[in-house]
Amino acid sequence: MKHLGKKLWLIPDCYTPSKSEGMESHESVCVLNTGDTDAELTFTLYFEDNEPLTASETCPARRTRHIRMSRLKLSSGKPLPLDTSYAVSVQSTCPVSVQYSRMDTSLGGMALMTTVAHPVE
Repeated sequence: MKHLGKKLWLIPDCYTPSKSEGMESHESVCVLNTGDTDAELTFTLYFEDNEPLTASETCPARRTRHIRMSRLKLSSGKPLPLDTSYAVSVQSTCPVSVQYSRMDTSLGGMALMTTVAHPVE
């Protein structure tokens, strides 16, 4: 099947709270690869007052991956900083579709936000 989507996606508003009540607060980047080749993904995380960090993942051909941001293996070797605003670019070796979701349970309730990332190329 043909690769559908774009190779570069932007997510400008990311944030994982350190506090959770009940279900764990988390963020996920969901990737859909409709093509016949694996998509090699490079995540670049941008911060207000720190240098960018990178991580790599793969989305197999004709599959979807739900990637928890807190589980990325960052270039710094450190975990994703919590309680910190950041943005993400997702660069792929082939066209894919990208969606971002955030589950926030830090205030005792549950808030879910999801959006298709901004496609660039």
